[in-house]
Amino acid sequence: MPFDQYENPLISRYASAEMSQLFSPQHKHSTWRRLWVSLAEAEAELGLPVSQKQIAQLKAHVDDIDFEAAAKHERELRHDVMAHVHAYGDQCPDARPIIHLGATSCFVTDNTDLLLHREALQLVCSRLASVIDSLATFAEKYRDLPTLGFTHLQPAQPTTVGRRACLWAYDLVLDLEELEHRLANLRARSTQGTTGTQASFLQLFDGDGDQVRKLERLVAEKMGFDATYAVTGQTYSRKIDAQVLDVLTGIATSAHKATNDLRILAHRKEVEEPFEKSQIGSSAMAYKRNPMRSERIAGLARYVMSLQSSTTATTATQWMERTLDDSSNRRLVIPQAFLAIDAILILYQNIASGLVIYPEVIARSLREELPFMATENLLMAAAAAGGDRQDLHERIRQHSQAAGAEVKMHGRPNDLLDRLAGDEAFAGVDIAAAVDATQLVGRSADQVDEFLAEVVKPIRTRYADRKPTDVKLRV
Repeated sequence: MPFDQYENPLISRYASAEMSQLFSPQHKHSTWRRLWVSLAEAEAELGLPVSQKQIAQLKAHVDDIDFEAAAKHERELRHDVMAHVHAYGDQCPDARPIIHLGATSCFVTDNTDLLLHREALQLVCSRLASVIDSLATFAEKYRDLPTLGFTHLQPAQPTTVGRRACLWAYDLVLDLEELEHRLANLRARSTQGTTGTQASFLQLFDGDGDQVRKLERLVAEKMGFDATYAVTGQTYSRKIDAQVLDVLTGIATSAHKATNDLRILAHRKEVEEPFEKSQIGSSAMAYKRNPMRSERIAGLARYVMSLQSSTTATTATQWMERTLDDSSNRRLVIPQAFLAIDAILILYQNIASGLVIYPEVIARSLREELPFMATENLLMAAAAAGGDRQDLHERIRQHSQAAGAEVKMHGRPNDLLDRLAGDEAFAGVDIAAAVDATQLVGRSADQVDEFLAEVVKPIRTRYADRKPTDVKLRV
């Protein structure tokens, strides 16, 4: 590796080799060649003068690409597709006359991008399902462990540790639904021709439109698609790229939200991400256990979210049937977005499968706030005993403000329960029972069970045989 040139950290530090390989020159240009083989096969099957010898020669050289020869041709021709046509033709002299027959450059470039979208989305799906599975396992373990809830980042009605994890998991479930929807609706561009009119193919088939339609369907089938986009220009609509980036941005958003929560919980010393034996939290403060994985996810997520605007801008600025200013942008944005999401989900999986919980700290935090949390139950109990609901509410408000002042201004213990016990309006209420944390979390534990059974179980079943390759963090 040259150390005097910039390297892409998504490849060298963060993303998997599997995702990087999908967007490699080898995979990309081998896919181009497979498309040229599919085109030649389909044209031969429909009666055009393409021989089996030519097809066999093309198949024999799908993967042994001479990249140096292609680069030499591109320096002369200033056209990457034609450079690879010539390089392929150098290796397949008998097939040279029929390579790319009737096609435009976007036959290989756009159809390849759609195939890469499909492969990359499938990998993202499997990683996403794996994170959901790990969060669900964590949620089940802590389904009934009470913890403070927070609204406005202020203490609120208690929930459970497991139920909060379900919030994180459900965001990812919604993302997975969108991913699966996009995959199900992904189609081939196939053989649409230079401006989408299929004029060149119509000429090849002597004006026989039915044969042109058969060619379109046949090439799509050879690509593994059962449908093609109904109308295209020279390219498939760049809205497809924008829709894909919308989904990837959604995943980034979900991961960012969850890791924000984890960073706050780490600050409260209630929950921590995995921390390895020899890991250093700070070069200066040796005691620190910084949530670096969560922070890295947040940084990568912001990057993905910033890329989404490029795809919408590209879609909006495609003139008429096509303009080429999409090309350089897409070469950067689409692979980078997939690599970054891959990195995010690898990190998220590492965190979700190794979260560390500190129940005693969680319980202490809850005890400090429980008097306030119990006031709603105390209000209802006192009202059921015959009290005036509005009067009771006002009494609780005044006692709460006074108790809060003791805590905030003087650092004294929360004495709200003592104040309420001394108030005659609450004389008939069992105050001790009202502050039982397990009675304040509502249906949290049951909701976890229901979520796992009704939402997570089908995902686990669907992806049981599609486990992603385990990737160890490199840094």
